[in-house]
Amino acid sequence: MTLALYRKYRPGSFAELIGQEHVTGPLEQALRSGRVHHAYLFSGPRGCGKTSSARILARSVNCAEGPTPTPCGICDSCVALAPNGPGSLDVLEIDAASHGLVDDARDLRERAFYAPVASAFKVYIVDEAHMVTTAGFNALLKLVEEPPPHLKFIFATTEPDKVIGTIRSRTFHYPFRLVPPAVLREFLAGICAQEGAEVDPLVLPLVVRAGAGSVRDCLSILDQLLAGSGTGGLGYEGALALLGYTDAALLDETVDAIAAGDGATVFRVVDRVVEAGHDPRRFTADLLERFRDLVVLDAVPDAADNGLLDAPVDRLDRMRIQASGFGPAGLSRAADLLATGLTEMRGTTSPRLMLELLCARILLPGAAAGDGALMTRLERLERRFAISDDSAAAAPARPDAPDAAAPAAVPPARPIAPPTLAPAASPAAPPTLAPAASPAADAPLDVAAVRRVWPEVLDAVKRRRRTPAALLGEAQVISADGRELVLGFANEALARRFADPANCDVLKEALSEVLGVDWAVRSIGSTAPPAEAEVEFDPAEPGADVDLRQSPGDAALDLLQGELGAKVIGEIDGG
Repeated sequence: MTLALYRKYRPGSFAELIGQEHVTGPLEQALRSGRVHHAYLFSGPRGCGKTSSARILARSVNCAEGPTPTPCGICDSCVALAPNGPGSLDVLEIDAASHGLVDDARDLRERAFYAPVASAFKVYIVDEAHMVTTAGFNALLKLVEEPPPHLKFIFATTEPDKVIGTIRSRTFHYPFRLVPPAVLREFLAGICAQEGAEVDPLVLPLVVRAGAGSVRDCLSILDQLLAGSGTGGLGYEGALALLGYTDAALLDETVDAIAAGDGATVFRVVDRVVEAGHDPRRFTADLLERFRDLVVLDAVPDAADNGLLDAPVDRLDRMRIQASGFGPAGLSRAADLLATGLTEMRGTTSPRLMLELLCARILLPGAAAGDGALMTRLERLERRFAISDDSAAAAPARPDAPDAAAPAAVPPARPIAPPTLAPAASPAAPPTLAPAASPAADAPLDVAAVRRVWPEVLDAVKRRRRTPAALLGEAQVISADGRELVLGFANEALARRFADPANCDVLKEALSEVLGVDWAVRSIGSTAPPAEAEVEFDPAEPGADVDLRQSPGDAALDLLQGELGAKVIGEIDGG
């Protein structure tokens, strides 16, 4: 019979306790100086070390060399109070959930005056102290206030506010905290090494996320995963399926589709989630966490270095590109909608319907009249003009270019076809949460697969020539049918500029390098969803009006169309 990991690796000294240095430091100093108080209150979330610290404190004060912050580990008291030791008659752990009545408190008060049997101090560890009744606390009040010299009290609770004030005022209160993810991941990696278990590095972040900062919960989850792993070790797919989280590739596909306005892909993802038997609420929560990460990454580019984000380097690069496709207002609006939708899903009889309606609201900011939708549309407008200026500045002058004063000869533009979407997956295909296609697979590449490797394609373009790379920075992959790649740009001017054969050839070479395909490339002049209104703007007329073609009842957009719109456009054009 194997011992549970959370029992096997329970700390036996303050030095072994992780993530609670703000508590262990003062306690160790008090033990060194001999200023140990007669009553302590340890509070904090479950599984963060409160009861273990109480046992360590009892072991430290009763050590033959104590009080000491480093118990010797060889005296009778240290051996008895070791993490998996037999226990001591002088250290009593009381479960207040079943011994919190006034009669239990009176019995404890009567026995407390007897001297310890074999140790220096008699220690009472009252676990779940918030379960003690008010009458029980009042019965203990005089004993806690003026205990005999050989008596120590340690109260441990997850709800310190339920401990009556007269008891709290007579204790030293130490609040415990949840353990940071980076500390937990390193701790779990060390345990896996001690256990000789082969674990995929991507599994540990999943365990840390499921444990939510609790060391005990993380160890229990890891123990369960290791118990069910095969001879090949603990893999990412198995852990993902057991814990019920959404695959990161599926979240990437969803975010990319929302940024491109590709509703067909978004709703296909929802269908795959539901048909595979996964909870739409879990998918919504995971998508909300991804947008939270994008909001943080957009506001703090070095969030990974500051510890605000915990993700591999390759995923961070992908997320930076995703964040640039939205902008702060778009990211904030999507996150707000997901947070509200997640609350609305509680108790609903049709979570799939709620998820689909939620996706529809995110895809169509023009359908809402709130400030978030207005700022999202204004942000898109500003980004379009900024893209035009940045792309023009990034394009180097070519030796064979005509004189700047002469009007540039613009080749006639081809008719712009509406964005086409990749065909839906065959209904005969079994439902799965795996990505729809993989670049390495023999199956034809679809739009989701191209979006997954798009950062690599951009890197390949950048290595060849900077001008097409600058133009592609804000482009969206609209469709890919196995023969042609359709890209959407912010406006028709950028689309025509990228349609230059020199730019398209560079992209074709990059596609051949990354995907091994020989595709035609076509660019269109809008990345907005078909239902989104187009913005008409003539750069030659700084005072030109902006026609958002909004509903006449939208007062906020009427204001934007009038004086406010003219002012904003004038500032953008002048800046």
